[in-house]
Amino acid sequence: MAVKTKRSISEFNSELKLKGFNVFQIEQDAESTRTYSRKDFYKICLTTGKSRIHYSDRSFEHEGTVLFFGNPHVPYSWETISHSYIGYTCLFSEDFLKLSDRSESILQSPLFKLGGTPVLQINEQQRDFLNSIFGKMMEEQQTDYAYKDDLIRNYIHLIIHEAMKMEPSANIDQHQNAASRLTTVFLELLERQFPIENSQNPLQLRSARDFAENLFVHVNYLNRAVKEVTGKSTSTHISERIVSEAKALLQHTNWNISEIAFALGFEYPTYFNNFFKKVTGTTPKAVRS
Repeated sequence: MAVKTKRSISEFNSELKLKGFNVFQIEQDAESTRTYSRKDFYKICLTTGKSRIHYSDRSFEHEGTVLFFGNPHVPYSWETISHSYIGYTCLFSEDFLKLSDRSESILQSPLFKLGGTPVLQINEQQRDFLNSIFGKMMEEQQTDYAYKDDLIRNYIHLIIHEAMKMEPSANIDQHQNAASRLTTVFLELLERQFPIENSQNPLQLRSARDFAENLFVHVNYLNRAVKEVTGKSTSTHISERIVSEAKALLQHTNWNISEIAFALGFEYPTYFNNFFKKVTGTTPKAVRS
């Protein structure tokens, strides 16, 4: 019987960056994670076992089969609780999927949104079907077929659509006016700053004026548009997102509070403590403990 050679992490990363996608099987009693830049890749996992998934400042604990959707702009971490853990993982970049005209609305679906539902419980029938799709992607990945990327994109779309059918109540609102388009771009620009993966690279855009300058609009126009569409001010969106990231860093990293404060753009930890308490009513230290 042929011995299966395990590729190095560096080889895996090089191939992933070059192709823009990779699909692989999580084998029983084996490493279920691989190192890659989460800022660059979306992730879909079909796994069977017991796990605890931390997504932003929320946690989901599941036993059985789940389908998980990871967004590179939302911080998440994964704890495997059971000894036996099997399934599949597919990683793909936004550029890889956007070669398809249909991708924009899919990436805006509730599956990939910060406040959406990234974890779905899967029954046996759904698991068998999804297993077959992941299996086809793995087979296609090894072929020399000239249009295999298009075929793999179709398989990714199929998985996403199957998941969206499981969430019929999560409707997607499509706004076409100028205020809505500007608000959408603002929210996307806000999300693209996260997750924070390096405490030495502080957050660059922290005020409504910062975002307005990057979007080449007057700050008053941006504020009016965001308030009209969402009912919240630009500053409220920014503060809530910074607090959400702060909670994730406090709960899922070993960075000290000074490092977290600097990473989030605060010159002094005292400024961060005051900001955090004003928004949440509690302190960073209390959240960590």
